[in-house]
Amino acid sequence: MFFELVATFAAGIAAAGLALIAGHLSRGRLPRWFASVAAGAAMLGYAIWSEYTWAARTVDGLPDGVEVLRTVEEARFWKPWTHVVPQTTRIMALDRQGVQTKADAQGILLADVYLFARWTPPAKRPQLVDCDGRARADVSTAALADPDKANWRSVDGDDPLIEALCQS
Repeated sequence: MFFELVATFAAGIAAAGLALIAGHLSRGRLPRWFASVAAGAAMLGYAIWSEYTWAARTVDGLPDGVEVLRTVEEARFWKPWTHVVPQTTRIMALDRQGVQTKADAQGILLADVYLFARWTPPAKRPQLVDCDGRARADVSTAALADPDKANWRSVDGDDPLIEALCQS
């Protein structure tokens, strides 16, 4: 977040500098307030660009084998442009290469799900998935030892984790 703040100020200073150079080259035909307007517009433009490209930049940085399951787009009232084009604020990803099975628990898979949200650190949530029962559970020590002791939650048929892992 700190680096984005620095980059926003740098964009404003660069735009103001270019506006001052343009004013000098035009021999004073540009009004003096043009540099302030250019700086503000550049800072706002950079902030909007940064918000809208966050999801793509995050997905591009994921290692091979990590698959995006779902993205969440939102509109915020303090960002009126998001009502026209909603911005992606959250991403759910699956580490497909790290999926494990247990020999004595047929149909139960162990998978790492990564949750990304704007301005928050990524979270890793190991999940147990029962493909036959269409259910999933958070991993605990007791659940790893005996999947019957897991706190299973039934999920809808369109759950992205179930769809990704339990394809027939």
